[in-house]
Amino acid sequence: MASVSTGEKSLETRALRKVIIRVVPFLMALYFVNYLDRTNLGIAKADISEHLQLTASMFGLASGIFFIGYVLVEVPSNLALERFGARRWLARIAVSWGIVAVAIGFAPNAATLLVLRFLLGVAEAGLFPGVIFYLTRWFPAAYRARIVAMFMMASPIAAAVGTPLAAWMIQAGEGLFGLAGWQFMMIGVGLPAIILGIICWFYLTDRPADAHWLRPDERQWLIDVLAREERDVAGTFEFPLRRALTSPRIWALSLVYFGVAYGLYALAFFLPSIISDFKKMFDVHLSIVQVGLITSVPYTLAAIAMYLWSRHADRKGEHVWHVAIPMGLGGLAIPIALYLHSPLLVMIPVSIAAMGVFSAIPSFWALPAQFLTGAAAAGGIGLINSIGNLGGFAAPYATGALNQFTGSDKAGMWAVGVIMLLSAVVVVILRATPQPVRPPE
Repeated sequence: MASVSTGEKSLETRALRKVIIRVVPFLMALYFVNYLDRTNLGIAKADISEHLQLTASMFGLASGIFFIGYVLVEVPSNLALERFGARRWLARIAVSWGIVAVAIGFAPNAATLLVLRFLLGVAEAGLFPGVIFYLTRWFPAAYRARIVAMFMMASPIAAAVGTPLAAWMIQAGEGLFGLAGWQFMMIGVGLPAIILGIICWFYLTDRPADAHWLRPDERQWLIDVLAREERDVAGTFEFPLRRALTSPRIWALSLVYFGVAYGLYALAFFLPSIISDFKKMFDVHLSIVQVGLITSVPYTLAAIAMYLWSRHADRKGEHVWHVAIPMGLGGLAIPIALYLHSPLLVMIPVSIAAMGVFSAIPSFWALPAQFLTGAAAAGGIGLINSIGNLGGFAAPYATGALNQFTGSDKAGMWAVGVIMLLSAVVVVILRATPQPVRPPE
């Protein structure tokens, strides 16, 4: 019996190692470029605001309007992925968003910038929830939080590595080909999306049954385990697509994710400008590249914390508190940063906030798969991500408007802290495991 168990464990290890190596690095590369393309406006804030005559609230609107387009087509996009397959649909998303991202580099005025940022959201909609849904088709439940963490490490890595790289491109690209530095950077980080989209069409495999790069016994083991888990969920919870889209639990999870996204994008769009303000607050003079390098520190720590925290969540088999604790700590840390009196001290709570919001995300995405399968999972995950990502619109716009109205960063950052804390409270009230939904007699 022991030898059978040992043999099965060896089979499991071999199969999952091959899937990780084949799937995760490519998806990380896709999300690395994706995260940089949606947040690079924050890196170029000073230059693009001067070039296109943007006020603080207009910049916030340009940052956030992306999420309006994103939300409008998110659920249909995720359902299309389930229908047409990840290989085709993720390729379509990457190529179309890359084209729009490059076009932003040629925006001649604020109105064009707003239109293109809206279209960027439309083009990109479905990528993140599509990948989350795709990973549920390849990894058993016991591995999903850490696998999502591995995939999502691309975002703090993009912020840590991509931010100083993009800042350098702004500085080095000034005047090249007759372009402003920010234009050169926008084009430079948009082109890789098109290239990755083309590769995606030929590289990804839609489902384990088509994975000829697995040995037959590895492929069959994976098919059997995933089918058994799906039968168990379907036998306990009856959530057809329509019911999933109207479920109070799905909408409550959407509110939780709103708080997560609010914290994430407030940091993404305004952390570089907060660090730039060290000159005014502390008489510290920093170049745009130095700002990018300092910005990378919280995200480097966040990448490490996210992976370790998700592994802990999987080992414990618990995800609610693994969302609530980091969100609560991050929400408390944000306002504290406003009242400290040296750059080093300010960066400590900012780093805690970044670690908190990123550490919460993988465990959060382990929750919907506990009671959704098939089309209901695709639609439900898409709905949660779309409604939650309204926080991506609200955060930069509200933060910019509050900063402009009050003349200070404090009101906007207080709002970030409060919303993150409320998100932590809601997920604890909600709890992880829903009551079984039985069919009517």
